[in-house]
Amino acid sequence: MYENQSHTNITVGPQYQGLLAVVLFSIVSTVPSCVFLFINGTMLFVLRSKPVFCETSRYILLYNLLFADTVNLAQSQLLYLIAAFRIRLMYPVCGVLIMLNNLATEISPLTLVVMSLERYVAVCYPLRHAAIITIRNTGIAIIVVWTFSSLNVLIRVLLLVNFPFEELDSLQMKDFCGKESLLRGMSDLYDRASTYFLFVSAGMTVTCSYIGVMVAARSASTDKASAQKARNTLLLHLVQLCLSLTSTIHNPLLIAISKVLDRIMIVRIQVVLYVCIIIFPRSLSALIYGIRDQTIRPVLMYHLCCQWKRSTLLSDAPNKAKISILITS
Repeated sequence: MYENQSHTNITVGPQYQGLLAVVLFSIVSTVPSCVFLFINGTMLFVLRSKPVFCETSRYILLYNLLFADTVNLAQSQLLYLIAAFRIRLMYPVCGVLIMLNNLATEISPLTLVVMSLERYVAVCYPLRHAAIITIRNTGIAIIVVWTFSSLNVLIRVLLLVNFPFEELDSLQMKDFCGKESLLRGMSDLYDRASTYFLFVSAGMTVTCSYIGVMVAARSASTDKASAQKARNTLLLHLVQLCLSLTSTIHNPLLIAISKVLDRIMIVRIQVVLYVCIIIFPRSLSALIYGIRDQTIRPVLMYHLCCQWKRSTLLSDAPNKAKISILITS
């Protein structure tokens, strides 16, 4: 969640390498961001294009996860470019951007928790899955996720009343937009504590679900193929959580590196870390489900490649009827 803090570090680029270096570093981060935003946006469209996606709980949860990741990715890249080009915002504008980023960041791990519990119920209680995991209950779970995240953000906003705005000459920020510019004292402590509590709780829930599925897989009455697929999915959820958690060490890692390297090298390393730690985890969901899910894959590939790939997809004889239904229905 502390990716915003690290955005200010890129501003050493203009001082040492000039505008050209800033533009090049911005392109390095902007190009993959735009590619993944396109993929995520296409995936969101796909998940609303067919009734099967709108009427299945796990696809509804996936849509919520992708939406939060897409918003988070777009805002992170926006803040990155604002800092890279030395644009100073007004305090209220910066506060709104950071709080919206916090909201999207918290929704992702909470949605992963709900998705993990859904897989756990599907394997361990297959006869009751249809009764427990309904569209109505899924909607309630999503509302709870958004409500909890919104309340958490509201608490952060209330803690900002301690910010010494009366000591400012103007609302124009003298530094670049980041958490370290706004969160101080209790607000910063609460932000860190809630972040670590969220990820630890989410990690424990996904891990327990994974262990429960492993135990259930040994039962003679359990569908082995379904259990194996659920185990792989839960393991991927755990990897997603770990990658999201690495964003919290992004800034401390750069501080440690700055003690042994010069600033020009730090800027270059930061671009690499930003792409790997901030951008890639926000795009992992679309890549995982777009490739693994047999129902999503043909529709996603069709929309990604537009009409150019249509003939190639339909030429596969064994899957021709299935793909045709998915595309035309």
